Amino acid sequence: MGKPSLVLLAALMVLLLTLASRAQAASQLVIRGAGFGHGIGMSQYGAYGYALHGEDYRFILGHYYTGTSLGSLDSNPDVRVLLQTGRRSAVITGAQTAGGQPLDVTKTYTVTQGGDGLVVKDGDKALFTSVPPMRLEAPPNGTVLLKGTSTPGVRNGLYRGAIEVRPSGSGVNAINALDLEDYVRGVVSGESPSTWPAEALKAQAVAARTYAVTTSKGGDGFDQYADERSQVYKGALAEFPSTDAAVAATRGEVVTFLGRPVTTYFFSTSGGHTENIENSFVGSQPQPWLKGVDDPYDNASPKHVWAIPIRLTMTQAKKALGRFVLGRFKRIKVIQRGTSPRVVRAVVMGTKGTVAVTGPQLRQAFGLWDTWAYFTSVSSSVQKPATPPAAVPPAPSTPSTPSTGGTAPGARAAAVAARRAAIIAGSFEPARPGTWAKLEVRDGPTWRTAADLTIGSGGRYSVRAPGPGVYRVVLGPVAGPEVRVG
Repeated sequence: MGKPSLVLLAALMVLLLTLASRAQAASQLVIRGAGFGHGIGMSQYGAYGYALHGEDYRFILGHYYTGTSLGSLDSNPDVRVLLQTGRRSAVITGAQTAGGQPLDVTKTYTVTQGGDGLVVKDGDKALFTSVPPMRLEAPPNGTVLLKGTSTPGVRNGLYRGAIEVRPSGSGVNAINALDLEDYVRGVVSGESPSTWPAEALKAQAVAARTYAVTTSKGGDGFDQYADERSQVYKGALAEFPSTDAAVAATRGEVVTFLGRPVTTYFFSTSGGHTENIENSFVGSQPQPWLKGVDDPYDNASPKHVWAIPIRLTMTQAKKALGRFVLGRFKRIKVIQRGTSPRVVRAVVMGTKGTVAVTGPQLRQAFGLWDTWAYFTSVSSSVQKPATPPAAVPPAPSTPSTPSTGGTAPGARAAAVAARRAAIIAGSFEPARPGTWAKLEVRDGPTWRTAADLTIGSGGRYSVRAPGPGVYRVVLGPVAGPEVRVG
C-alpha cells in the first residue's frame, strides 16, 4: 500500500476538525418572565401589599380600576354556579324539600333522569318524578351536602341555598342556586387567603361581587363556573370568620364607572405593572377602567419575577409551538408589547418562514404563568482552529546557546497550546451588538468568570476557552447552554 497523498491528508484533517467542532454544540430557547395571570384589573398580591402599607379597600379598588367609584346594589339577586356536569346522578344529603315536596334532612337522596323528567330516589326506591329543573332546598341558614367531587376539586361540598338538578345529555348537571351575598362568602377565600389583611379581603369581596353581577355564562341554567373560568367558588366550606367579616362589611357594594357596575377582572400577580385589557385579551375593546397601572407592592408573590428561567431545546420548543413553526424552529421575535410590558404580538421564526402569534397564544403553547415574558434563542458550540497548527520555527542560535533545531520546551508547549485551544462560539437572539458578555467556567457547584467578551453583529460571539472544563456564556440575565472543552 502506498503512502497517502497530501490531498487525502488534508481532506482527513478537515473532516476531523469538522467532527470535533460539532462534538460539543447546543441550542436552547430560554424564557424569562414575571407575573401570574392575565394582568387585567386588580392584582391580588398587589392588594395584599397595599393593605400591608396601610391603604383601605376603597383606595385599593380605585387604584386598580381607573376612574371608578363604589356604589350599592338595591337587591340581593340569585347566582347559579355549575358544580357537577354530565354525571349519571346527583347525590344530596340535608335537603328539606325537592320539587316542593318535603324530604327528611337526615337522609341521602339520588336524582337521575327517568320517565318524563327527573326522578328522586331514596336508595333504590323511586319517590316521585318532576319536570326539570329539580330544586333541592337547604334549610334556612343551613346547607346541603353534594356528594362526590365538584368543581374546583371540592369533595363532598356544603352549599347554601339549593342544588338545582338539570338534564345534561344522558346525565345531569348539579347547579348551586343561592343569593349573591352567600355566593361571595364562598368566593373570597377561594381567591385570596383568609389570613390576609382585612382591607385586602374587603377589596376581594367587592371585586367578586361586582364580577358576579356584570358577567354571566348565559344559557344551560347557570351564570358562573366554580373555577377560574369565572371565579373560584368553594361553597360553605370556604367560609371563615375573616372572609365573612369582609363580605358583611362591604355588603351590596360594587365597583361602578359613570354610575354603573363594571366588570372587575382580577388575577394573582402583576410583576410590578398591570395591563390594558386590549393588550392581554388581544382583540377586545379598550375599557377606561381597565388600564395598566403601576403595582409597587406585589413583590410578596413568589411569581413577582420567575425565579428559574424555562429552558427548552429547539426540538422541544418546536413541539410546544406546533403549527406555529415552519421548518426548523429558530427564534421568537416580539413585535409589540403592552404597558407592562406583556407580549401582545410576536412572530415565530422558522427556517421556512414566519408565523404571527399573540402573547396569549405563546402563553398557552408553553404553559407560561403570564405573557410578561422574554424569549432568547442561544447557541453554543466548541470549535477547533480552522487550520492545523503550523510548525513552530526553531529558536535562533547564539554563541552561548547552540542551535538544537527547536524552541525551549516551555515556550514551545505554550505556543502549541495557544494555537490548539478551543473556541466557544455561538449567538444570542435578540442581542445588541457591542454588549458585554461573560464566559463562565464551572468551579465545583458554582460558576466563575473565565473571560469577558462582546457580542457582535447578529448576536454572534466567539471566545477562546483558557483550558479544559465546562463552560457557558452569560449575557445579562440569560445563561447559554453548557458545553465541555477537553
